[in-house]
Amino acid sequence: MRRFLWSVTAIGLLAGPPSMAAAPQQGSGAAAPAAEEVLQAFRKDLQSARADIMAKNLTLTADEAARFWPAYLKFQAEQTVIVDEQLRAMQKYVDNFETLDDASAMAQVNANLTRDLQINTLRRKWLAEFQKILPKRTAARVIQIDRRLGLAMQVSISSQMPLIE
Repeated sequence: MRRFLWSVTAIGLLAGPPSMAAAPQQGSGAAAPAAEEVLQAFRKDLQSARADIMAKNLTLTADEAARFWPAYLKFQAEQTVIVDEQLRAMQKYVDNFETLDDASAMAQVNANLTRDLQINTLRRKWLAEFQKILPKRTAARVIQIDRRLGLAMQVSISSQMPLIE
């Protein structure tokens, strides 16, 4: 129960920073470097927090830990590519929201659906990989925790995004 409460608290803390990454930037020339810096800082904090939550919610033997953590870092690296692209697309959406046309609206929705599919495909791939390293229930727990963290992040990000009008 303590682990669960700690995890819920941590998820709440994780939910805050993405809104900064999705916030519109002022000015046209300085927006790209500032947005990239925010993205990098957000990614570092997110990965660190996710790994911390994962560690606090898994009981691994020394052998399992030695095999799991390098694999988990690879999983995070693959996930980062997808999340970074999503955050960039959302920044572009926020920057252009006032002049959004039908094609851009559909592109935004399709990008979100594609991202959902990519994350789902990645988790399925890594569930199989984690099962080679960990007992099946523990591998399932890893993906379950990651999914919860991802959902919390998505709720936070999407709640900061204006709805298409």
